[in-house]
Amino acid sequence: MTWMPGNDPAPGDASACDVIDTLIVPRARDLGGFEVRRALPSAKQQMVGPFIFFDQMGPAEFLETGGIDVRPHPHIGLATVTYLFDGEIHHRDSLGSDQVIKPGELNWMTAGNGIVHSEREDAARKKTARKIFGIQSWVALPKHMEETAPAFEHHGLHALPVISDGGAEVRVIAGELYGARAPVSTASETIYADITLNAGGRMPIDATHEERAVYTVEGEITISGDKFGPGQLLVFKPDDTITVTADAPARFLLLGGEPMDGPRYIWWNFVSSSKERIDQAKEDWKRMRFDTVPGDTEDFIPLPEK
Repeated sequence: MTWMPGNDPAPGDASACDVIDTLIVPRARDLGGFEVRRALPSAKQQMVGPFIFFDQMGPAEFLETGGIDVRPHPHIGLATVTYLFDGEIHHRDSLGSDQVIKPGELNWMTAGNGIVHSEREDAARKKTARKIFGIQSWVALPKHMEETAPAFEHHGLHALPVISDGGAEVRVIAGELYGARAPVSTASETIYADITLNAGGRMPIDATHEERAVYTVEGEITISGDKFGPGQLLVFKPDDTITVTADAPARFLLLGGEPMDGPRYIWWNFVSSSKERIDQAKEDWKRMRFDTVPGDTEDFIPLPEK
């Protein structure tokens, strides 16, 4: 593949344990007919690059009940990143953003010093059988950006660059990979890509980004002779070029970037380098000091007691 440099795996290559630093198998939580698997943060690893939260939503199928109905809630110190494989979610926020996200599109909401948003399904859609499958992740903001003004970006299916050679297809969601750069504005060096391998396909992952991981979505991938099924986060050791192959069609996400500039505290929907800033956000939400979401003001998620 001229656009993806790297050597083919060969007999005698190091086993996967020599290139994988941490293997995380997230537990499934049932939210009432709707499963969520949380890979980050975990007891083994808090972040990969700027990624500090990583949830798999579904796959699930709803009839005329259930579905996505997340009431308005606040964030600080992070950017939410929503990417779907199937289904639709209606995003509204306190900036006045009103956007339906569909598969292959990107919602990137920078919370900065404070934002409120809701994530729901439209009423008409709830009357039909439908599916939902996707990833909700957060990236922590560097210290000098934690108190930036909130912002929202949406990039449609055709705005995200796709590179392909027949054996693999790569959609670059954020950052740059193999000469293709996504249009979203990131606060730190970030890579995020949706990669599909055909039977016999391969994907070399070089050491350009210091912290890298793959999250397996569908099918089975092979790394240095070891196979990994869906729903696993594989965090790689730095400085090694890794080749991912597939005997049958498979899909995975590549994520990572530069290490964060110090540890982060995370409590509920708040992320910060300062515990005191999180305490302030708790008090602000409790006393209703955050802005409201236009068109979605009748209800909200209260501050957890613990």
